[in-house]
Amino acid sequence: MDSLKIYSQSDINNLIIYRNGETKLGERIQTISSLDALQSSTAKFVLLGIPEDIGVRANSGIAGASTTWRPALMAFLNIQSNRFLSGEEILVLGHFEIEEPKDSTIDGLRKKVSEIDDLVYPVIEKIVAAGKIPIVIGGGHNNAYPIIKGTSLAKKQSIDVLNVDAHADLREPEGRHSGNGFTYALAGKYLDNYFMYGLHQNYNNEAILSQIEANPKLKPIFFDDILKGVEDENFLSAIGSVAGLEIDLDCIQNVLASAETPSGFAVNDIRKLILTNEKKFSYLHISEGATRLLDGRVSKLTSKLIAYLVSDFIKAQA
Repeated sequence: MDSLKIYSQSDINNLIIYRNGETKLGERIQTISSLDALQSSTAKFVLLGIPEDIGVRANSGIAGASTTWRPALMAFLNIQSNRFLSGEEILVLGHFEIEEPKDSTIDGLRKKVSEIDDLVYPVIEKIVAAGKIPIVIGGGHNNAYPIIKGTSLAKKQSIDVLNVDAHADLREPEGRHSGNGFTYALAGKYLDNYFMYGLHQNYNNEAILSQIEANPKLKPIFFDDILKGVEDENFLSAIGSVAGLEIDLDCIQNVLASAETPSGFAVNDIRKLILTNEKKFSYLHISEGATRLLDGRVSKLTSKLIAYLVSDFIKAQA
């Protein structure tokens, strides 16, 4: 059965590399024994993993996004606890344990993604309703939909989203997968204004481009235009007061992902975007990264990259 595994302190301790004279974030973070204890926790940020790539495969992508959560968590927990980030403001909740569907056809995978949606969104709703900011490490970008839905239900309004991504993920509502999370969020009226930053002209089909052109709530900036120095300076300031931040790691050059790219943002471009942005976000979702892909490609750097992005986000939001 699919379920949420809530971590104990001993689960965290097993991931910490101890060193005399140093204190790691993992030694300072909080854990809880049940979701009911969220309200009483003093932590502001709640870290949660969705280690699955069923949504990626349902979109005909390469499996591997399921490999990211544990090494990324380990990299994060072993950051130094110091004056810049102590760790006490962070609660590590755990991760979703998701069984492989018996039906591995495209239709079977897409049916399973709908089941994952129903597993994820109530937990996100509880986290946000408790006044916390979920930080979700995926997993495929299909999980944007239940995260947006859960946040919207907790906030009792549709929300804006900034998605830093090479792809709009506005494919047809043909059954759930990693390429249409925002399509379903719009249809359910959970998503209001959708800001897409860094779209690649080469990898968004004409139907999606026409949809963006026809809907004023869909607001794009293309990476190709950024390269040419043609960029709306007021783009980020137009994002509403209740908004989520999505970072698809396939927008960063040479990061291991199903849609890995040789041309994209540099790592430090994304770090700077997070650290200098004054917007207060209701959640952070990092998706599509992998430490190992089904085709044999591996990278030890993906986990450390995620640790940087999560710590940057906490510093900027705190």
